[in-house]
Amino acid sequence: MTSMPRSLADPAEVGIDPERLDVLVRRARLEVTSGRLPSCQFALGCGGRLVAFETLGDATPDTRFVLQSAGRPLLAAVAWKLLGDGLLSLDEYVADIIPEFATNGKDKVTVGHVLTHTGGFPMAPLGYPRHCDRDQRLAAFSRWRLDWEPGSRLAFHVTASAWVIRELVERRTGLLLRDYLRQEIAEPLGLSIDIGPPVEEQGSVARYVCTDAKTEEVEVDPWGPWYLTDPEVLAAGEPSHTGVATAADMALLFQALYHSGVWTAEGVELGTRAHVDMPMSGDFGATGVPTRMGLFVVVGTGGGAPSGAPGVTASERTFGHTGAPTQMSFCDPETGISFAFFTNGYPKAGYDRTRAGANQIAVLGNLAFDCAR
Repeated sequence: MTSMPRSLADPAEVGIDPERLDVLVRRARLEVTSGRLPSCQFALGCGGRLVAFETLGDATPDTRFVLQSAGRPLLAAVAWKLLGDGLLSLDEYVADIIPEFATNGKDKVTVGHVLTHTGGFPMAPLGYPRHCDRDQRLAAFSRWRLDWEPGSRLAFHVTASAWVIRELVERRTGLLLRDYLRQEIAEPLGLSIDIGPPVEEQGSVARYVCTDAKTEEVEVDPWGPWYLTDPEVLAAGEPSHTGVATAADMALLFQALYHSGVWTAEGVELGTRAHVDMPMSGDFGATGVPTRMGLFVVVGTGGGAPSGAPGVTASERTFGHTGAPTQMSFCDPETGISFAFFTNGYPKAGYDRTRAGANQIAVLGNLAFDCAR
């Protein structure tokens, strides 16, 4: 296993065009210097190295951001390691590993269904504070019902599938998800990634700032991004949204998939190729556009990718995720480029659906993956 170097590589030595990189850096800086965002962090990696890393505004290079759905690759990377190490397989029935799940027709749900958002229980309820207690999580699993036949529809399982993945990890490894991530991935690679950091370890986590109202006047939506401003809720560790990291950590995590030896090549290939190609439906994030899903990440560019990111300059093998408000973390295995952009500037709605927000994701994604020589 190899700890990932944090010193910046010479762009030209790892296949990055320095002039194009300069355009990306100057454009990313505008998000803060223009006054649109209070702070941001961005990083670009290639060839197993960090090529660019910058923090702007009211933050430091050690500041970690709450990743929201842009942190799904953290949970995905854990699953890919288990798959590559032979501790999990896609065709296993979840109920054979978690007997409490085998109710109301869910005995036909496979690990593959859960990892591709095709399990058929997209909005299955499990909220704070009940999800802090494992017995209550398992009781919720038993109550959950299917909305449709597993494998028949693609719909973001907003939090439900992530809870199942957490339990699968813990049953197969004997470690809590957070401990497994730390011991098997974060510490060996020298990364400060985490899922659900305890309150006493949140001092380096950026506080949300409202970009269209006074922060103290914002009403928290129990299903929305602002809910994670509560330190106790963040510490409760809902697995698909409470990841924290720096942009450098995320860019290097993608590089580590191919350059560290922590994952098998077979596990990475399995996780990052498209397993499902269907229109996105459901009650959350439905677009009706054909979407290619890898194992807990979106695969491909434009079209069905969330918010159309990263864009037309990345290959069809590009994988990763966007997240509230306008965050993103992606990797293109054809060029070797990985890119992460994080911010603590949230509109009152939680997601930035404005023209400026959409442009930020599309423009920065396009410029990042256009850096290949």
